[in-house]
Amino acid sequence: MPTAAPRPCTHPGCGALVRDGSGRCAKHPKPAWQKPANATKRITGRRLQRMRAALFERNPLCVECQKAGRDTEATQRDHIVPLAEGGPDDATNEQGLCDACHEEKSLQEALRGRRRAGW
Repeated sequence: MPTAAPRPCTHPGCGALVRDGSGRCAKHPKPAWQKPANATKRITGRRLQRMRAALFERNPLCVECQKAGRDTEATQRDHIVPLAEGGPDDATNEQGLCDACHEEKSLQEALRGRRRAGW
C-alpha cells in the first residue's frame, strides 16, 4: 500500500517533516483534550427527554424567530448561557430554537470559545 507524502509539522514555526499522518512531529505532539475541572454536569437520558418534551410543550416556537416576527417550530433545546461559559443545565437556562437559529448561535459560541482559548 502506498504511503502519503511527508508533510510539515502543523505546530507554528516547526517545519519538520511528518511521515505518519498525524500532522505533528515527535517534538510537538497534540495535547490530549481534557474536560475542564469546573465543567457543568450534563443532564442525559430519560430526564433530558422529559425536559425537552416539557420545553417544547411550554413554548413550541423558536424564540429567536419570534423576536424577528416569524413563527417557526422549535426543534432544538438550547442553553441560553452555554455550559462552557458557566450556564446551568436546568430549566432556567433553556430555550427552544429552530435548526437554523441553533446553528447560528452555536457558531457564534464556538468562535467565542476559540477566542478565549487564544486561537
